Amino acid sequence: MGEMHITRGDKVHRVYVLDGHRTCCSDDPRLAPKVLSHLLAGGGMSSPQSSHYDQELPQQIVVEGDARVDVVVLVFPGVSADVKLDVHLVGEGAEANVYGAYVCGGEEKVKIAVDMYHDEPHCNSRQLFKGIAGGVSRVDFYGKIIVAQDAQRTEAYQENHNILLTDGAKVDTKPQLEIYADDVKCSHGATIGRLNEEEQFYMRSRGISLEDAKVLQMISFIAPVLENIQEEPEREQLAVRFEEAIRKLVK
Repeated sequence: MGEMHITRGDKVHRVYVLDGHRTCCSDDPRLAPKVLSHLLAGGGMSSPQSSHYDQELPQQIVVEGDARVDVVVLVFPGVSADVKLDVHLVGEGAEANVYGAYVCGGEEKVKIAVDMYHDEPHCNSRQLFKGIAGGVSRVDFYGKIIVAQDAQRTEAYQENHNILLTDGAKVDTKPQLEIYADDVKCSHGATIGRLNEEEQFYMRSRGISLEDAKVLQMISFIAPVLENIQEEPEREQLAVRFEEAIRKLVK
């Protein structure tokens, strides 16, 4: 756990994979095993060639002026997770983007809490979390954007969208805004729904099986999160892993 500090002008990209394993690999395809495990680190702090082997998602991220951090958190089926992240934008021009995807198909309990603090003017942030809950799993999402009184010209957006596969699965989502400045652009939104049966009917009329139709729907649903993984080899491998996991849920 601990703190990640992004110094002025730096750009950092991290991908954290929670899949029950403890090993890790880098963003260099020459070093990556065939099956990705606990962590993929992308980008680097100042050189695109650098690799990082962090073991845990930090609980706090501090972003200085004109710096940027992109964090992607992925939770695979079979893993219960408690993700707590505080992000502090402490310099003008700071930017933070936090993305997450979770797929639960059994008795998992996934808790995600993100507090985004805008302490200075001219800072931007975005949160996008998308999840699929089946079985008797339980998902709790808590997200909060806090804009200080002096943090004018803030832009902050937060979204949490979920699909329920079974009646036994439960999702509780609580996006919040706490704004003390006047000149800001901030929004939040949350949805909980089911797979679209009309889309399934359309695909089945084109010769696609019901199972494949559901898989396609779910992969498309979490794709906007996976698109934020910068390195193409890791992005493709993780997409394959999610497809394999989703197919098992459908069966």
